Amino acid sequence: MLLGGTVAGEYKTPAEWEELLVKSRFKAVTAPFNCYTPEEEVQAYMDAAKCCGAVIAEAGVWKNLFDPDPVLAAQNQAFARQQLALADKWGIPCCVNVAGTSGAAGWDSADRENFTDAMYTRIVDCIRGIIDDVQPKRAYYTLEPMPWMIPDSPDCYLQLIHDVDRKQFGAHMDFVNMINCPRRFLAPEAFVAECFEKLGPYIKSTHLKDTRLDPRRLTTHLQECNPGEGELDFEAILRIIDRCMPGDAPVLLEHMQTFEEYAAAYDTVKACADRTGIPV
Repeated sequence: MLLGGTVAGEYKTPAEWEELLVKSRFKAVTAPFNCYTPEEEVQAYMDAAKCCGAVIAEAGVWKNLFDPDPVLAAQNQAFARQQLALADKWGIPCCVNVAGTSGAAGWDSADRENFTDAMYTRIVDCIRGIIDDVQPKRAYYTLEPMPWMIPDSPDCYLQLIHDVDRKQFGAHMDFVNMINCPRRFLAPEAFVAECFEKLGPYIKSTHLKDTRLDPRRLTTHLQECNPGEGELDFEAILRIIDRCMPGDAPVLLEHMQTFEEYAAAYDTVKACADRTGIPV
Protein backbone atom coordinates (compact mmCIF):
# COMPACT_ATOMS: atom_id res chain seq x y z
CA MET A 1 0.00 0.00 0.00
CA LEU A 2 0.97 3.61 -0.44
CA LEU A 3 0.87 5.08 3.06
CA GLY A 4 0.61 8.83 3.37
CA GLY A 5 -1.63 11.72 4.30
CA THR A 6 -1.76 15.48 4.09
CA VAL A 7 1.62 17.21 4.05
CA ALA A 8 1.49 19.43 7.14
CA GLY A 9 3.67 22.42 7.87
CA GLU A 10 4.34 25.89 6.55
CA TYR A 11 5.04 26.21 2.83
CA LYS A 12 4.45 28.84 0.19
CA THR A 13 5.99 27.23 -2.88
CA PRO A 14 6.09 23.78 -4.47
CA ALA A 15 9.80 23.56 -3.56
CA GLU A 16 9.03 24.16 0.11
CA TRP A 17 6.20 21.63 -0.05
CA GLU A 18 8.57 19.11 -1.61
CA GLU A 19 10.98 19.47 1.31
CA LEU A 20 8.17 18.65 3.73
CA LEU A 21 7.01 15.75 1.55
CA VAL A 22 10.49 14.19 1.66
CA LYS A 23 10.58 14.50 5.46
CA SER A 24 7.08 13.07 5.80
CA ARG A 25 8.01 9.80 4.03
CA PHE A 26 4.52 9.82 2.50
CA LYS A 27 3.94 8.02 -0.78
CA ALA A 28 0.31 9.11 -1.23
CA VAL A 29 -0.87 12.63 -0.46
CA THR A 30 -3.83 14.96 -0.78
CA ALA A 31 -3.58 17.65 -3.44
CA PRO A 32 -1.89 20.84 -2.16
CA PHE A 33 -3.69 22.83 -4.87
CA ASN A 34 -7.17 23.32 -6.25
CA CYS A 35 -8.91 24.41 -9.45
CA TYR A 36 -7.97 28.05 -8.80
CA THR A 37 -4.24 27.34 -8.63
CA PRO A 38 -2.28 28.52 -11.71
CA GLU A 39 -1.51 25.65 -14.08
CA GLU A 40 2.25 26.10 -13.91
CA GLU A 41 2.09 25.83 -10.12
CA VAL A 42 -0.02 22.68 -10.31
CA GLN A 43 2.55 21.23 -12.70
CA ALA A 44 5.32 22.04 -10.22
CA TYR A 45 3.50 20.23 -7.43
CA MET A 46 2.85 17.22 -9.65
CA ASP A 47 6.51 17.12 -10.67
CA ALA A 48 7.62 17.40 -7.04
CA ALA A 49 5.44 14.46 -6.02
CA LYS A 50 6.72 12.36 -8.90
CA CYS A 51 10.32 13.23 -8.05
CA CYS A 52 9.70 11.92 -4.51
CA GLY A 53 8.07 8.71 -5.73
CA ALA A 54 4.71 9.83 -4.34
CA VAL A 55 1.26 10.08 -5.90
CA ILE A 56 -1.34 12.77 -5.38
CA ALA A 57 -4.24 10.49 -4.52
CA GLU A 58 -7.10 12.85 -3.67
CA ALA A 59 -8.49 16.20 -4.70
CA GLY A 60 -11.00 17.38 -2.14
CA VAL A 61 -14.21 19.35 -2.58
CA TRP A 62 -15.39 19.63 1.05
CA LYS A 63 -18.32 21.91 0.36
CA ASN A 64 -22.05 21.54 0.96
CA LEU A 65 -23.73 20.97 -2.39
CA PHE A 66 -27.17 21.37 -0.79
CA ASP A 67 -26.55 24.51 1.22
CA PRO A 68 -29.89 26.08 2.21
CA ASP A 69 -28.69 29.25 0.49
CA PRO A 70 -29.34 28.45 -3.19
CA VAL A 71 -26.60 30.81 -4.36
CA LEU A 72 -24.01 29.06 -2.19
CA ALA A 73 -25.33 25.64 -3.24
CA ALA A 74 -24.88 26.57 -6.91
CA GLN A 75 -21.38 27.90 -6.26
CA ASN A 76 -20.43 24.76 -4.35
CA GLN A 77 -21.76 22.48 -7.07
CA ALA A 78 -19.78 24.45 -9.65
CA PHE A 79 -16.67 24.02 -7.50
CA ALA A 80 -17.27 20.25 -7.33
CA ARG A 81 -17.39 20.13 -11.13
CA GLN A 82 -14.18 22.16 -11.38
CA GLN A 83 -12.40 19.94 -8.86
CA LEU A 84 -13.44 16.80 -10.71
CA ALA A 85 -12.22 18.31 -13.98
CA LEU A 86 -8.94 19.24 -12.28
CA ALA A 87 -8.49 15.72 -10.95
CA ASP A 88 -9.24 14.22 -14.35
CA LYS A 89 -6.83 16.54 -16.16
CA TRP A 90 -3.92 15.68 -13.85
CA GLY A 91 -4.68 12.01 -13.36
CA ILE A 92 -5.70 12.26 -9.70
CA PRO A 93 -7.92 9.19 -9.25
CA CYS A 94 -10.18 10.36 -6.43
CA CYS A 95 -12.22 13.57 -6.21
CA VAL A 96 -13.91 13.37 -2.83
CA ASN A 97 -16.63 15.23 -0.99
CA VAL A 98 -19.36 14.43 1.52
CA ALA A 99 -22.93 14.06 0.29
CA GLY A 100 -24.09 17.37 1.73
CA THR A 101 -27.08 18.45 3.79
CA SER A 102 -30.00 20.83 3.49
CA GLY A 103 -29.65 21.72 7.17
CA ALA A 104 -28.34 25.06 8.35
CA ALA A 105 -26.00 23.76 11.09
CA GLY A 106 -22.96 23.26 8.86
CA TRP A 107 -21.63 21.74 5.66
CA ASP A 108 -21.20 18.25 7.14
CA SER A 109 -23.79 18.37 9.91
CA ALA A 110 -26.37 15.92 11.17
CA ASP A 111 -29.84 16.96 10.10
CA ARG A 112 -33.31 15.41 10.18
CA GLU A 113 -33.49 15.50 6.38
CA ASN A 114 -30.23 13.62 5.74
CA PHE A 115 -31.77 10.14 5.47
CA THR A 116 -35.07 11.01 3.81
CA ASP A 117 -36.05 9.59 0.43
CA ALA A 118 -36.18 13.10 -0.98
CA MET A 119 -32.58 13.85 0.04
CA TYR A 120 -31.42 10.50 -1.34
CA THR A 121 -32.95 11.36 -4.70
CA ARG A 122 -31.28 14.79 -4.65
CA ILE A 123 -27.90 13.19 -3.92
CA VAL A 124 -28.25 10.69 -6.77
CA ASP A 125 -29.31 13.39 -9.23
CA CYS A 126 -26.52 15.73 -8.12
CA ILE A 127 -23.79 13.10 -8.53
CA ARG A 128 -25.11 12.17 -11.96
CA GLY A 129 -25.19 15.82 -12.99
CA ILE A 130 -21.60 16.45 -11.88
CA ILE A 131 -20.24 13.39 -13.68
CA ASP A 132 -22.34 13.92 -16.81
CA ASP A 133 -21.25 17.55 -17.11
CA VAL A 134 -17.52 16.86 -16.59
CA GLN A 135 -17.32 13.53 -18.44
CA PRO A 136 -14.15 12.42 -16.61
CA LYS A 137 -12.06 9.61 -18.04
CA ARG A 138 -9.44 9.08 -15.32
CA ALA A 139 -10.85 10.60 -12.13
CA TYR A 140 -13.74 9.31 -10.06
CA TYR A 141 -16.18 11.38 -8.05
CA THR A 142 -16.61 9.81 -4.61
CA LEU A 143 -18.33 10.46 -1.29
CA GLU A 144 -16.62 10.06 2.04
CA PRO A 145 -18.95 8.08 4.34
CA MET A 146 -20.25 9.94 7.37
CA PRO A 147 -21.81 8.74 10.65
CA TRP A 148 -24.98 10.81 10.07
CA MET A 149 -25.12 11.19 6.32
CA ILE A 150 -25.45 8.95 3.27
CA PRO A 151 -23.56 6.68 2.76
CA ASP A 152 -23.25 5.36 6.32
CA SER A 153 -22.71 1.64 5.64
CA PRO A 154 -21.17 -0.53 2.93
CA ASP A 155 -24.60 -1.72 1.81
CA CYS A 156 -25.84 1.86 1.58
CA TYR A 157 -22.78 2.74 -0.51
CA LEU A 158 -23.34 -0.23 -2.83
CA GLN A 159 -26.96 0.83 -3.32
CA LEU A 160 -25.86 4.38 -4.06
CA ILE A 161 -23.34 3.17 -6.64
CA HIS A 162 -26.08 1.09 -8.27
CA ASP A 163 -28.58 3.95 -8.29
CA VAL A 164 -26.15 6.60 -9.56
CA ASP A 165 -25.25 4.20 -12.37
CA ARG A 166 -22.19 6.10 -13.62
CA LYS A 167 -18.87 4.40 -14.36
CA GLN A 168 -16.89 7.30 -12.90
CA PHE A 169 -18.65 7.22 -9.56
CA GLY A 170 -16.38 5.35 -7.17
CA ALA A 171 -16.11 4.74 -3.45
CA HIS A 172 -14.07 6.53 -0.84
CA MET A 173 -13.33 4.38 2.20
CA ASP A 174 -13.48 5.80 5.72
CA PHE A 175 -14.49 2.88 7.91
CA VAL A 176 -14.08 4.84 11.16
CA ASN A 177 -16.78 7.26 10.01
CA MET A 178 -19.08 4.25 9.58
CA ILE A 179 -18.26 2.81 13.02
CA ASN A 180 -21.17 4.81 14.34
CA CYS A 181 -22.72 2.43 16.88
CA PRO A 182 -21.60 0.05 19.67
CA ARG A 183 -22.20 -3.07 17.56
CA ARG A 184 -19.67 -1.95 14.98
CA PHE A 185 -17.25 -0.59 17.58
CA LEU A 186 -17.22 -3.83 19.57
CA ALA A 187 -16.56 -6.00 16.51
CA PRO A 188 -14.51 -3.60 14.37
CA GLU A 189 -12.36 -6.08 12.45
CA ALA A 190 -15.44 -7.92 11.15
CA PHE A 191 -17.01 -4.63 10.13
CA VAL A 192 -13.84 -3.33 8.44
CA ALA A 193 -13.56 -6.62 6.55
CA GLU A 194 -17.18 -6.26 5.42
CA CYS A 195 -16.46 -2.73 4.18
CA PHE A 196 -13.48 -3.74 2.06
CA GLU A 197 -14.91 -7.01 0.82
CA LYS A 198 -18.07 -5.34 -0.44
CA LEU A 199 -16.62 -2.05 -1.69
CA GLY A 200 -13.10 -3.12 -2.68
CA PRO A 201 -13.68 -3.05 -6.47
CA TYR A 202 -14.90 0.55 -6.25
CA ILE A 203 -12.49 2.05 -3.69
CA LYS A 204 -10.25 4.82 -5.00
CA SER A 205 -8.74 6.03 -1.71
CA THR A 206 -8.85 5.13 1.99
CA HIS A 207 -8.62 7.26 5.13
CA LEU A 208 -6.90 5.71 8.13
CA LYS A 209 -7.53 6.74 11.73
CA ASP A 210 -8.54 5.26 15.08
CA THR A 211 -11.60 5.43 17.32
CA ARG A 212 -12.46 5.02 20.99
CA LEU A 213 -15.59 4.79 23.10
CA ASP A 214 -16.08 6.88 26.24
CA PRO A 215 -17.11 4.36 28.95
CA ARG A 216 -18.08 7.15 31.35
CA ARG A 217 -21.18 7.99 29.33
CA LEU A 218 -24.27 5.82 29.29
CA THR A 219 -25.27 7.08 25.86
CA THR A 220 -22.84 6.24 23.09
CA HIS A 221 -19.96 8.63 22.48
CA LEU A 222 -17.46 7.51 19.85
CA GLN A 223 -14.44 9.72 19.34
CA GLU A 224 -12.12 9.73 16.33
CA CYS A 225 -8.45 9.75 17.32
CA ASN A 226 -4.97 9.21 15.91
CA PRO A 227 -3.75 5.66 15.15
CA GLY A 228 -2.60 3.96 18.33
CA GLU A 229 -4.71 6.20 20.59
CA GLY A 230 -7.92 4.19 20.23
CA GLU A 231 -9.18 0.63 20.25
CA LEU A 232 -8.59 -0.56 16.69
CA ASP A 233 -6.23 -3.45 15.96
CA PHE A 234 -4.19 -1.97 13.13
CA GLU A 235 -2.28 -5.15 12.40
CA ALA A 236 -5.59 -6.88 11.68
CA ILE A 237 -6.89 -3.89 9.71
CA LEU A 238 -3.75 -3.65 7.57
CA ARG A 239 -4.08 -7.34 6.75
CA ILE A 240 -7.65 -6.71 5.59
CA ILE A 241 -6.61 -3.76 3.44
CA ASP A 242 -3.69 -5.68 1.97
CA ARG A 243 -5.92 -8.68 1.18
CA CYS A 244 -8.73 -6.68 -0.40
CA MET A 245 -6.71 -3.82 -1.93
CA PRO A 246 -3.42 -5.34 -3.09
CA GLY A 247 -0.68 -3.32 -4.74
CA ASP A 248 -0.36 0.44 -4.68
CA ALA A 249 -3.64 1.35 -2.95
CA PRO A 250 -3.44 4.85 -1.38
CA VAL A 251 -4.07 4.85 2.37
CA LEU A 252 -4.06 8.33 3.90
CA LEU A 253 -3.75 9.43 7.51
CA GLU A 254 -5.97 12.42 8.22
CA HIS A 255 -7.16 15.09 10.65
CA MET A 256 -3.89 15.64 12.45
CA GLN A 257 -2.85 19.24 12.97
CA THR A 258 0.94 19.21 12.93
CA PHE A 259 3.80 17.60 11.05
CA GLU A 260 4.86 15.88 14.27
CA GLU A 261 1.41 14.33 14.79
CA TYR A 262 1.43 12.93 11.26
CA ALA A 263 4.96 11.59 11.77
CA ALA A 264 3.93 9.81 14.98
CA ALA A 265 0.86 8.31 13.29
CA TYR A 266 2.98 7.19 10.34
CA ASP A 267 5.44 5.51 12.71
CA THR A 268 2.61 3.68 14.47
CA VAL A 269 1.08 2.34 11.27
CA LYS A 270 4.44 1.54 9.67
CA ALA A 271 5.47 -0.49 12.73
CA CYS A 272 2.23 -2.49 12.49
CA ALA A 273 2.86 -3.08 8.79
CA ASP A 274 6.43 -4.23 9.48
CA ARG A 275 5.24 -6.71 12.12
CA THR A 276 2.74 -8.20 9.68
CA GLY A 277 5.13 -8.25 6.70
CA ILE A 278 2.99 -5.86 4.66
CA PRO A 279 5.09 -3.66 2.36
CA VAL A 280 4.56 0.08 2.77
